[in-house]
Amino acid sequence: MKKSLLRIVAIFIAITFIIGIGFAFVPNYVKAKSSKKQIKIGLSLATLQEERWHKDRDEFVKAATKLGAKVLVQAANMDDVKQKEQCENLISQGVDVLVIVPNNAEVFTSIIDEAHKAGIPVISYDRLIRNANVDLYISFDNIKVGELQGKYLTTKVPKGNYFVFRGAPTDNNATLFYQGAMKYIKPLVKSGKVKVLFDQPVKDWKPEEAMRLCENALTAAKNNVQGILAPNDGTAGGIIQALKAQGLAGKVVVTGQDADLAAVKRIIEGTQTMTVFKDVRLLAKKAAEVAVELAKGKKVSQLKGVNGKVYNGKINVPSILLTPVAVDKSNIDKVLIKSGWFTKEQVYGKK
Repeated sequence: MKKSLLRIVAIFIAITFIIGIGFAFVPNYVKAKSSKKQIKIGLSLATLQEERWHKDRDEFVKAATKLGAKVLVQAANMDDVKQKEQCENLISQGVDVLVIVPNNAEVFTSIIDEAHKAGIPVISYDRLIRNANVDLYISFDNIKVGELQGKYLTTKVPKGNYFVFRGAPTDNNATLFYQGAMKYIKPLVKSGKVKVLFDQPVKDWKPEEAMRLCENALTAAKNNVQGILAPNDGTAGGIIQALKAQGLAGKVVVTGQDADLAAVKRIIEGTQTMTVFKDVRLLAKKAAEVAVELAKGKKVSQLKGVNGKVYNGKINVPSILLTPVAVDKSNIDKVLIKSGWFTKEQVYGKK
């Protein structure tokens, strides 16, 4: 009887011990699951000056959040020193990936080295960072953007006087846009059909700077201009203001880029002739996807969508390049409204 009682007590103690161990592990499991590190992505924007950068930011954050990542956003207001400081701050906060839209393409070598020392891969977004060991470049085919502008301009104005505006000299994309456009413009210049009366960059892509330069060019040319290569919609807006003051708005072909709402409305009214649509919803979504994959440890060579390499002055950077589309009055509805970029009411107003 005594032995039976001792056996029952022993069994009871054993069961209690096993259950106790089980409960001891449950909180640990829950804790391990709940403490799973959330991916942090640093997004450094050169500026929020143009409408498009607000869309890039919002779409990137939305896509990354859906994938379970947290995005820390900084915007430098076109200040090189400030942007570098902001990137250093993001690195110190322990981001898993750093995504940079550089204001000045030439100043990020030390930042990228610092990120790599911390084990942080760097994605160059939209604008190529030069002379540095960038892990990945994601953008649109920017030479193609310039080609669309140049082809459109030379088709509409096969002979006459041109003003050529380049983008900010600190932005590598501006060089690519110019190269693409000049593929079409140079042959006409060589043949004597076209004269380029003005050819200058626009500091920081500022519309007011573009307006000032255009005013000076119009004075020098005595208003004798038939076509203007404007590198983006912001500069196009400044140029068109200068043209309006001389009664030339709508009489001169003006290109653009970014499909800003103000530019689309100018196209409808006839003061701007075209823009180049780069669907940054696709760009931002893809950038967020690859950022998360890199944060999880994937190698660049394992990423889907890498379709080329772009030389940045130091290395051939693995690249994902999307395709831009030329937009004018004839295809605004098809390209911009049907895609949901804008609503009909936004473009045409309420009727």
